[in-house]
Amino acid sequence: MTILIAVASKHGSTREIAQAIAEDLRAKELVVDLREAGEIASIDGYDAVMLGSGIYAGSWLPEAKHFAETQRTELARLPVWLFSSGPLGDDPQPHDDPQKLAAPLGDVVVRDHRIFVGKLDRQNLGFGERLIARVVGVPEGDFRDWDAIHAWAGEIAVALAPAVASSDILS
Repeated sequence: MTILIAVASKHGSTREIAQAIAEDLRAKELVVDLREAGEIASIDGYDAVMLGSGIYAGSWLPEAKHFAETQRTELARLPVWLFSSGPLGDDPQPHDDPQKLAAPLGDVVVRDHRIFVGKLDRQNLGFGERLIARVVGVPEGDFRDWDAIHAWAGEIAVALAPAVASSDILS
């Protein structure tokens, strides 16, 4: 069983989450291919897909939206998980609407969609982004909950275990 983790990350924080998930799944002896969502032309050959994106102004990045829209038919035939990262602020809770974020997938059935709190490092921002962050009062720091991220990766590994076992029997 080969799992694709497609990720769209503007400044690297969401990619770091994807890397942690990939490492956790590989530790469970799953084959994982971690790729940039904007560089994927086909998902042929994958048995499951995870799509992750940073959230900016309440939306996924264009690369994640494009991937979801162009791969929608193929994704409908596979187990799909989604994750988003980026909520920050005085109440750094993931309040974004998962259905709104996943709208580019249309009717694709999603096993789960987790929204993880993000990270802000002002040094990685352009002038305009720094200005907006200052005006809005977004705090700087790494607010990601690594325990929650690792636990979720474990849940996915458990969900895929029966499929891995049956593919081993068929080989």
